[in-house]
Amino acid sequence: MNPALRVSSRTDRVGPDTERVYDDDFFEGLDGVANALDNVDARLYMDRRCVYYRKPLLESGTLGTKGNVQVVIPFLSESYSSSQDPPEKAIPICHPQELPQRHRAHAAVTPPHAQWARDEFEGLFKQPAENVNQYLMDPKFLERTLRLAGTQPLEVLEAVQRSLKTNSGTLFWSGPKRCPHPLVFDPDNPLHLDYVVAAANLFAQSYGIAGSRDRAGVAELLRHVRVPPFAPKAGVRIHVSDQELQSASAALDDGRLEELKASLPSPEELPGFRMFPIDFEKDDDTNFHMDFIVAASNLRAENYDIPPADRHKSKLIAGKIIPAIATTTAAVVGLACLELFKLVQGHRRLSSYKNAFLNLALPFVGFSEPLACPRNKYYEVEWTLWDRFEVQGLQPDGQEMTLRQFLAYFKKEHRLEITMLSQGVSMLYSFFMPAAKLRERHDQPMTEIVTRVSKKKLGRHVKALVFELCCNDDSDADIEVPYVRYTIR
Repeated sequence: MNPALRVSSRTDRVGPDTERVYDDDFFEGLDGVANALDNVDARLYMDRRCVYYRKPLLESGTLGTKGNVQVVIPFLSESYSSSQDPPEKAIPICHPQELPQRHRAHAAVTPPHAQWARDEFEGLFKQPAENVNQYLMDPKFLERTLRLAGTQPLEVLEAVQRSLKTNSGTLFWSGPKRCPHPLVFDPDNPLHLDYVVAAANLFAQSYGIAGSRDRAGVAELLRHVRVPPFAPKAGVRIHVSDQELQSASAALDDGRLEELKASLPSPEELPGFRMFPIDFEKDDDTNFHMDFIVAASNLRAENYDIPPADRHKSKLIAGKIIPAIATTTAAVVGLACLELFKLVQGHRRLSSYKNAFLNLALPFVGFSEPLACPRNKYYEVEWTLWDRFEVQGLQPDGQEMTLRQFLAYFKKEHRLEITMLSQGVSMLYSFFMPAAKLRERHDQPMTEIVTRVSKKKLGRHVKALVFELCCNDDSDADIEVPYVRYTIR
């Protein structure tokens, strides 16, 4: 290794939540960025940061025997975000409302219930909390919400046992179809207790209350819990083929839906109440996330007499982890380093750089020239994704620019009439706003408007704000323009 190499390691994640740590000073002090990330969201975030701070980016990744390297050069190439990755392929699973016709084949490749448990995690600990919060904040949330029907193994079994033959007269439980059997809860069964402890703690977290890690205490409590006998729903229909499932339309009981809507408390009755959606995190062994996944998936597998999966295998599936191959990683690192040498040498011709794609299983290695950044134009001004308007918020007299002055600045300096102005998801100005609101905002400083509309204070680490514009030119035609970097410190 190079004895002159100096490495400064950091344990904070890079993302919107840590912009106090990875602030303007941090990024402005970098010469470039080399990514080694494992998900698209993180890649998109780092790409946006590199475009904003105008830093070169070496983006690379591996997927088994496949690998790629993309080089992003300020003012020359497009960015990582300019092209759309294909959607990630989902692991084939049988949903709760389906019978596991293909479980035997799936189990030979990957345990399907680990992915089912991962979906169950979202459906229990994230989506309901998000729905509650949206209901409390959005008066029209219920109007946009659809109810999806589903059945569980006992209902499946009960429905099918009432009619063990299909419409064609063949036996239902035949071929690859496995008959599920119910599990009887036993507090002395470690897997059963794992499920209850993990689920209880996650539910507590979503409601913002303290949980418990006392397994013995939970087990003793469960011995005194009496669960009512299971009563299957009446009229459950089982679709015995994919064609039936696709052609069947879910019947919506309007009366029951209205009854449920009427039973909901109004948001006014719950002032200040909110829930806490839980984002799945596979790498923290103390947060009960993987405990729930392992227990839920193995209990579900036991319903269908499918061999259980250990924690490591469940983490690979639930976290969508594909084990890295050292040969692929080494090849990608070498290709990325070749582009790094060119960046250090300061090459300014796009043709000097090469994006790389490889698949060692074929084997195949291909190279292509990075695509140039698309060019746009308003009036006679050409611009790309690397360009922006630079606006100094503080005036010579020490006062900050007001909204009225901001609009006038663009009209005078750039011959642009701003019709809409936003910062993130906050709409700061639009031509169709009520007149009273416009009068109120016209003479307010820009940062005050941002703080009031977003309901968030600006941290001391924030040196500039990013504004998005919709503009008309002199002929009142809509035109596309760069974003605004509004400097406040």
